[in-house]
Amino acid sequence: MYLIGLTGGIASGKSVVARHLVELGAVHVDADQLAREVVEPGTPGLAAIASAFGDGVLAEDGSLNRPALGAIVFSDPEKRLALNAITHPAIWSRARELFAEAEEAHPDAVIVYDVPLLVESAGSRPMRFDLVVVVNASKATRLQRMVELRGMSREEATHRLNSQATDTERLAIADVVIDSNGTLDETLAQVDQLWAKVSARASAMSDAVPKLE
Repeated sequence: MYLIGLTGGIASGKSVVARHLVELGAVHVDADQLAREVVEPGTPGLAAIASAFGDGVLAEDGSLNRPALGAIVFSDPEKRLALNAITHPAIWSRARELFAEAEEAHPDAVIVYDVPLLVESAGSRPMRFDLVVVVNASKATRLQRMVELRGMSREEATHRLNSQATDTERLAIADVVIDSNGTLDETLAQVDQLWAKVSARASAMSDAVPKLE
């Protein structure tokens, strides 16, 4: 197994990079999907969130009221940290299960763990990556994408950008940086180059493992 941690700020193009890696042969594990899974009705995660933030973050059907919770945590860094302390360990536990399943099915699998909050979850991260890839675009570029492509107001987009780790913090943990400021083709070409190197390394690692006769 060769494990890549893939991260990037909102509207950086991280999802585009993840999709292309999957097209090239990688196994995709999506932290956002796991984040939804670990707070489904009946889970310990949802119970802990309701206990910490009150029943006002629950919808009438007992599911998580995401807008209500978002209004609380995006305006208060301490409450955002409290939420992360509940969700991140649960997400990591589930991710590790999926990594193990992928490795069992294909011992030489290249697994891409697609995680927006890789920097923010550093304290709860129980394992190391073989490679950390950061998809990077300037703040101005990401702001423009959020307004023009996602329909956000400039105020909302700016608030979302400021609620995440800084570019400096993300770049500090990067082994590889994909620059997504340019065209789509330019971004995908960088991913192709990355895949060529990663697949060679993964194959070499697999060949180095002693095989039982």
